[in-house]
Amino acid sequence: MTEQVGSRKADASEGAAQAKLFAPLLPVTCANQQFYIDCLTDELVHDVSGLAIYDLRSVEDLPEALHHQPRLDLTEPKTPHEVLQRMALGMDILTVPFATVATDAGIALAFIFAAPTDPPETNGHHHIETLPLGIDMWLPTHAVDLSALVDGCQCYTCSNHHRAYLQHLLVAKEMLGWVLLQIHNYHIIDVFFRDVRQSITNGRFEEITARFSRVYESSMPETTGQGPRVRGYQFRSEGRGEGKKNKAPFTRLDGAKDPAVERASPDTHAGVGDLDATSLTEKRE
Repeated sequence: MTEQVGSRKADASEGAAQAKLFAPLLPVTCANQQFYIDCLTDELVHDVSGLAIYDLRSVEDLPEALHHQPRLDLTEPKTPHEVLQRMALGMDILTVPFATVATDAGIALAFIFAAPTDPPETNGHHHIETLPLGIDMWLPTHAVDLSALVDGCQCYTCSNHHRAYLQHLLVAKEMLGWVLLQIHNYHIIDVFFRDVRQSITNGRFEEITARFSRVYESSMPETTGQGPRVRGYQFRSEGRGEGKKNKAPFTRLDGAKDPAVERASPDTHAGVGDLDATSLTEKRE
């Protein structure tokens, strides 16, 4: 791989944009991949533009010679708390799949990095009622709620629509519901990272991170609905007789089951004769 990248660099015209090579670290400590680390620090130091991290153990004993390299975090944090943890470990580029996971589950993200201030102390203790990281938009209580998804949010969804409309779209299985929800959730993530960058500039990242951890719950809320992508057809079954994730939207009016459902599915390598035996092919005169 390194030689191919080198040849591309030699053949590329001067001033043209070059691809950046992020060297992947194995999901073990650096001590357990010492030979590879030595190659990165000695022979490949000028060819590598950053490090791809798949396990946090890889940065526990990262050698000083690699500390200056940008770090691409591919560990898929599940909450903003885990995102902040990875930033504290020096991650520069992060993936945040929980934003899309929340959208599919019908959850409207509701956190901000500049969290509300702690309440005054009473008898030497803070009495903090933790805030949820998101709001379950499937709840029937939203059906007549004309307020924005999140108070004060300036995203397109919150500026033009209300909770009742979004809840109706979800219940009706209208794809627009998840589109509007994704717009909102992406806006929350954008504002979150904007505030994080500002806190780093101001030297207050550790202080605000600690307050964020105190104010917000540690996990995302449980959903009461089912997302558009959890139909069951794109998920491989994990056991025999496992049903679909979602119930079929249409059924027979007489309550009878579809005969095709009752037939046993043939093996993936079945021939025409096997298909005939299972009545999955129609013989035409």
